[in-house]
Amino acid sequence: MRLLFTSTSGMGHFNPLVPFIDAAVARGDDVLVIGPPKLEPVLAARDQAYRIGAAPAEAEAAQFRELLAKASPEEADGIVDREFFGRLCTAAMLPSLEEACDDWRPDLVLHETCEYSAVVAAGRRGLPHAQVAISLAQVEASALAHTVPALEIYGGRIGDQIKASGYLTRFPPSVDPSPYPATRRFREAGPAEAGRPPSGPLPDWWQGSDAPLVYVTFGTMAGGTAVGDAAFRTVLGAVSSLPVRVLLTAGRATDIQALGDLPANVHVEAWVPQADALAAATAVVCHGGSGTTFGTLAAGLPLVIMPMFADQPANARLVESAGAGLAVEPTGEPQGRVSAPAPGDALRIRQALESILADGSYRQAAQGLAAEMSALPTARDLLGALQSELGLAAQGNPLQFRS
Repeated sequence: MRLLFTSTSGMGHFNPLVPFIDAAVARGDDVLVIGPPKLEPVLAARDQAYRIGAAPAEAEAAQFRELLAKASPEEADGIVDREFFGRLCTAAMLPSLEEACDDWRPDLVLHETCEYSAVVAAGRRGLPHAQVAISLAQVEASALAHTVPALEIYGGRIGDQIKASGYLTRFPPSVDPSPYPATRRFREAGPAEAGRPPSGPLPDWWQGSDAPLVYVTFGTMAGGTAVGDAAFRTVLGAVSSLPVRVLLTAGRATDIQALGDLPANVHVEAWVPQADALAAATAVVCHGGSGTTFGTLAAGLPLVIMPMFADQPANARLVESAGAGLAVEPTGEPQGRVSAPAPGDALRIRQALESILADGSYRQAAQGLAAEMSALPTARDLLGALQSELGLAAQGNPLQFRS
């Protein structure tokens, strides 16, 4: 099977595709990945074939940033969905997608939910396509509703095509009811299933201490920003007096020295493989990005979430309503569409962290979700099922996710 994968530039957008890319490569499928220029370092570090599409022109990007700066927090997400992903990124990537569909002729196109040029190019050619979710289904459906007006110029009822196409998600049904009729759920394969070595132990950065390990991360976007640095300092203040070990991954854009003197129980790294950190952790403090939230729940660990933008508040509410953690809303002055922490939030984070460490019900709820996730088929299993449906479709039977 020939599989074409497409993504926008953010790692939170690309990472949900990775289990399918890896599974396709392991199956011996022909794989091609297309992404914008900012994704090239990531694609170049992998083994599969890739092509680089275009990014929005700087003049158009500047106009978008100006529009976003004038928007209220309530308007901002809709503008990002419609103007950036729906209008600018789709137009920029479409020539590369159309070229690949014509000269490479994939059997199936898999795109993350914000990469719409794949739908346009595949739909025009009658090629099957499916979307891989970044976030919760209700969040994705809301984003699509914002975006549809920008896609109408392409005709073909693109919004309806997307809604009817295959919707592949890592989130379990108990906490993620889906409005998409062709919803399929999957899990990432474990190391043994994927032929990878198991996670190794972390270095002894805490001089032999066996105190519970709290893993702190704010993803790949916050590092090097004023809000991100404030979040790091807030969490450092929260954990300094707790009887725990702390691993904080600050991102490669963060000047670790600028964080100042670190508490004795804290070790900071630019990056650590998430699987390694979660394998050793007792609890996680994060911003509620989908990748971190999903990975933590799949590991059966409770969370404290301080959401700052995008889908993070929705993810925080999900975790709290499921009893698998606590949300701590930032109380600082908003910076554009981003909620910023205030110094007083450190006490609230510490109290929340003390609660989830002391009350075993949070871990039990997280472990229940982990068990639900572990019962889902792997990405490789799901590819096999889709391939079977493609074969049935070739004989004239209906294909549920066909455009």
